[in-house]
Amino acid sequence: MTGILYGAGVGPGDPELMTMKAVRLILENEIIALPGTVAEDTVAYQIAVQAVPQLAEKTLIPVAMPMTHDRKEMDRNHDKAADTLELYLKEGKNVVFLTLGDPTIYSTYLYVQKRIAARGYETRLISGITSFCAAAACTNTPLAEWNEQLHVIPAVHRLDDRLQMPGNYVLMKSGRKMGQVKEILSESGKDVVMVENCGMENEHIYRGVEKIPDDAGYYSLIIAKEPKNGHD
Repeated sequence: MTGILYGAGVGPGDPELMTMKAVRLILENEIIALPGTVAEDTVAYQIAVQAVPQLAEKTLIPVAMPMTHDRKEMDRNHDKAADTLELYLKEGKNVVFLTLGDPTIYSTYLYVQKRIAARGYETRLISGITSFCAAAACTNTPLAEWNEQLHVIPAVHRLDDRLQMPGNYVLMKSGRKMGQVKEILSESGKDVVMVENCGMENEHIYRGVEKIPDDAGYYSLIIAKEPKNGHD
């Protein structure tokens, strides 16, 4: 019998937003993988350990996921991560890989899961609360009503998109290109709110494009909505 790889979302930052299923998997399994070079320093660990103090007693496996746009280097890192996790899986041990938000939304974990699955191991995804749903909730902002469309865009990769489709937008991973993102938002005429570090102690909310700092952090998420016309 070989082990199962679980990709478990821990939510966006507030430990109270972790699911009961993610908590149970941490409690029931010994091997916990975390995306980073030092497991205890990762944001996923710092969130989860507040909800599950027993996490500190588990066998923690750091999985380095350095930021790069070099495809070959990225592939090497993902192959190395899969090799590390396979050592435990082939011994029959389950591995719970903790990742921010929901593992199905722009998660680097997915690249590792594909490799593990291709090697014949069972993999399972455990849904978590997404950053944009949490950001909408903390700003008291509905993401979509009635027949409105909702577009979720990784802004750092899609700066060619001028937000011209009807409906509301979520712009993820905006931090490193904030100057350009703000220019696009200004042109769009949409109502804008940004949440930085949603659910964490250093959370900040900015309402209006002009309030958004150019040096916003990596965990910055923008909601851009069609302006209300007075008939809603």
